[in-house]
Amino acid sequence: MTTLVIGVDGGGTGTRCVVATRTGQVAGRGRGSGANVLSAADPVGSLRTALEDALTGIAPDRVVGGVFALAGAGSAPERAERLATEAWRACGLSGRPVVVPDILAAFAGATEEPSGTVLIAGTGAIAARIHERAIVARADGYGWILGDEGSGVWIGRRAVQALLAALDGRGAPTALLDGPPECSLRDALVDDTLIDVPGEPGARGGAVRLSPDRVVRAVQAGVTEAGPAWLGRFAPAVEAAARLGDATALAILQEAADRLVATAESLGEETGPTVLAGSLLTNPTVLAELVRSGLGRPTLAARDGAAGAAALALHHAAPDAPDAREVMAAHRRLIA
Repeated sequence: MTTLVIGVDGGGTGTRCVVATRTGQVAGRGRGSGANVLSAADPVGSLRTALEDALTGIAPDRVVGGVFALAGAGSAPERAERLATEAWRACGLSGRPVVVPDILAAFAGATEEPSGTVLIAGTGAIAARIHERAIVARADGYGWILGDEGSGVWIGRRAVQALLAALDGRGAPTALLDGPPECSLRDALVDDTLIDVPGEPGARGGAVRLSPDRVVRAVQAGVTEAGPAWLGRFAPAVEAAARLGDATALAILQEAADRLVATAESLGEETGPTVLAGSLLTNPTVLAELVRSGLGRPTLAARDGAAGAAALALHHAAPDAPDAREVMAAHRRLIA
């Protein structure tokens, strides 16, 4: 009977699961809702859904181990282990999974090398130095109020600040205010509940003249209702404006890139590859180009965190394998 391992990548908005053979062949995949152990509404339910989906048609007794790479695990390791174990056993699996921060799976999902550096920029931002598949140093990842410099939320916050400066005369005109729809923040900031002003056309009656007060109220309402990640919706507009040559947008992205590069470089040098992860750095963005240029060294793009977690499970399942090259080959095959 072929034995199997499981890898789970549980993020803030979605969970992915990969079931793999000991030789690195994918035997099943599954998905669930967000499983951030600090913020998800039902992390156990999301993990269980992804596991059950991936294990369809597979006998649980074939599974010999697993790694759960969970957002928030670094800040609340005991809670993460408890939730992961609860979902694991609810699926009829024996033993318990190894739980690691999702940063580690992002690195392992891009390379079979045991050591290197990973820089992540999505909704948040963080960097880590990896040595022998363990996190030995990390920088930033402190949340939108205290850190996450260069992240989507950070970029969105800067964009709104630039918009306010343009409105009250402190800043230069910018496409973020009056540019094409893909560049302007107007549609995301104008809400029917905020535009009932005598003498001004409403959302259904024509263009709305934004005022600083209206922008502030819209942002406060958006963050209150949806959390700080709401600010990240403005990052694509900054990207679009930068591609049109808007000086304000380009300055925001350059500063974001400088801060991300500084975060990565603060960790010191580590032999091995540098992995870029997160949607802002793995997609073909202006920010990604600026970050690669600022780092000045070759980089790899993260691909599949669930496959990375499964690869880590392969190493945990065979820590004393007589031929480590076979485990490395399985890792490489799994993330290819």
